[in-house]
Amino acid sequence: MELALQIIMGGLNALKDYIALHVLTCLVPAFLLAGGIVTFISREAIIGYLGAAARKLSSFGIAAGGSFFVAACSCTVIPVSSGIYYGGAGIGAAFILLWVAPAANILALVYTGQILGAQMVTARLASALLMSFAVGFVMAYAFYREEKNRVSSIQMSGGPLMTKKATVLLLLLVVWLLAPNYIVSKGPYWQKVIVWAVGLVVVAIYAWRTIEADKLKAWLKETWWFVRIIFPLLLAGVFIVGIIGALLPQQWVETWLGGSGLRQSFLATMIGAVTYFATMTEAPFVDTLMNLGMGKGPALALLLTGPGISLPNWLAIARVFGAKKALVYIPTIIILGTLVGWIAGVFLH
Repeated sequence: MELALQIIMGGLNALKDYIALHVLTCLVPAFLLAGGIVTFISREAIIGYLGAAARKLSSFGIAAGGSFFVAACSCTVIPVSSGIYYGGAGIGAAFILLWVAPAANILALVYTGQILGAQMVTARLASALLMSFAVGFVMAYAFYREEKNRVSSIQMSGGPLMTKKATVLLLLLVVWLLAPNYIVSKGPYWQKVIVWAVGLVVVAIYAWRTIEADKLKAWLKETWWFVRIIFPLLLAGVFIVGIIGALLPQQWVETWLGGSGLRQSFLATMIGAVTYFATMTEAPFVDTLMNLGMGKGPALALLLTGPGISLPNWLAIARVFGAKKALVYIPTIIILGTLVGWIAGVFLH
């Protein structure tokens, strides 16, 4: 009875922490940004830059480079990535954003460098970018026929990507999403809420004064679609992760993650792939395990997959993008993460 209560409390505590620390300052701006992308950005223009018909290297490069500046966890990034996808972007570019933003955003990289040093942060950045192109090509070619049919229904046009007013609004939404973590990187959470509230006022005033009423309604409608589809699954997934965390002994992790073999890298990848890490929380966790004997290769695998994917992320991807895409994307990340950790373990000393 006591064990069952402890397990349930582990899930409830994880849920409480997630709601308290991430829903307001992370998910609310992310959902509004996703709805804004679908509403305000020209689908035809997105197809031109990031669509399946665009050149793979250029569209993947744009997606990876832009993702670098989006500080988001594996759950927060889903509405942004799906917003771009349903706005007309190719599946390769959309899944690159889904991977790079949590795995190697600039905020997490800076923090990783502060805690683990230049060698680990350089390895994390290079590995995430290499993996992003591999993910992009795998997804693009695995769903080539579907992408071809989807894009062919959208006629190309030479119009602008979006209006100037909409551009300013989306930039304000991006700043609003990033500002709490960038401005208050180490302070108490209430300070982040203040920054968030200021951003909310700025966005609301600008949108009210510059965007037409019908566009505002369309924006809120698209935003609600993302909330309705994604949010319940995120809560369920976080609860399950909390239960797993309560059941998994740390002693076992320390024993099996030492060294730099393929087995250690795979185990680290799987732990990271299942467990939910908010962006930047993976670095101190990995630092603790490294001090207890964890090898650098497995550490890199956990640094990538910990924030990059999670069980809530799996469920939400399957719901938003479809089960087939989740069944291709998740194993691809696990295989790549394992190989990267194993290879890095040979070179990192």
